[in-house]
Amino acid sequence: MNPESVAQKPNKKNVLEFFALGLPAFSAYALIILIILLLAHFIWHGMPGMSWAFLTESPRNNNTEGGIFPAIYGTVILVFIMSLLGVPIGTATAVYLSEYAKQSSVFARAVRFGVNTLAGVPSIVFGLFGVGFFMQFIGKGIDTTLGSDMWSKPSLLWSAATLSVLTLPVVIVSVEEALRTVPQELRAASLALGATKWQTIWKVVLPNSLTGILTGSILAIGRGAGEVAPVIFVGAVYSLPELPDSLTDQFMHMGYHIYVLATQSPNAAEALPLQYSSTLVLLLLAFSLNITAGLIRMRIRKNNS
Repeated sequence: MNPESVAQKPNKKNVLEFFALGLPAFSAYALIILIILLLAHFIWHGMPGMSWAFLTESPRNNNTEGGIFPAIYGTVILVFIMSLLGVPIGTATAVYLSEYAKQSSVFARAVRFGVNTLAGVPSIVFGLFGVGFFMQFIGKGIDTTLGSDMWSKPSLLWSAATLSVLTLPVVIVSVEEALRTVPQELRAASLALGATKWQTIWKVVLPNSLTGILTGSILAIGRGAGEVAPVIFVGAVYSLPELPDSLTDQFMHMGYHIYVLATQSPNAAEALPLQYSSTLVLLLLAFSLNITAGLIRMRIRKNNS
C-alpha cells in the first residue's frame, strides 16, 4: 500500500469532520452574536428615550410626544385574548390528528394539507379574511340579532380572532410533534392497566409532552404578537389616548405604532429616537415572554424528574 495514500485518508477524514462539526457551531455562534448585536443596537439608541413617563403616558401630537402605554396595554391584551382563542383549538386539533385520526385517512390528510397551506399564506391575507369572515359575516349577524352596529366594526376581539387563525398552523404542527415524542410503550401500558383512550391522553400523553406543547405555543404567540398587517384591517388605530375597556373597542398596537412613527410622522428625524425606544420595548416584551416560558418549562421538568 502506498504510504502517501494512507497519510491522505486521515487528512480527508479530518476535513470532513471539521465541516460536519465546525459549520453548525459557526452558525450557532453567528446567530448568538447577531442577536447580541441587534439587542445592543436598540439598547444604545433606545435607552436615552426610555423613562417612566414614556412607559406610562399616552401619546400626544401625532405620536411624537408623550408615551406608549396604550400601545403596550393593547398589545398585551391582544396577545392574551389571542392565546385563549388559538392555543386550545390548535392543541385539540393536534391531539385529534395524533391520537385519534388514522394517519392514512382522507380527512387527516386534508387537514394537514390545509394546515401546511395556511402556514404559507401571507399575513395580510389573514387581515382581509378577518374583515370578510369575522366582521362582515359573524359581526353583521350579531348586529342583526341585537339591532346594533358595534360588532361589525374593527375591534380588539376580531383582531385577536384573526391572529389566532394565523397562529393555528404553528400551534398544530409543534404540538403534534411534541405528542409524537411520547413513547408508544407508555400509551400501551396505560391501556393495559384499564385506562380509557381519553384517560391515557389526559394522564399520560399530555403531561409527558407538556414542555413541547408550551414551547410551540410560545412560538405561535410570539409570531402573532409581532404581526402588524392583519391588525391594521381589523382593529389597530393610528393613535388612541384611551385604553380599550371592552372587546368591541379599537386599540393601539406596538408594531403598528412603530410603523406609524417610521412612515407617517411629520418630522422623521424627530420621531427616530421614539422608534428606537418603542422597538426596544417591543423586544423586551418578546424576551420577557420567552424567558417566562423557559422558567415554566424548567419548573415542569424539575417536577417531572
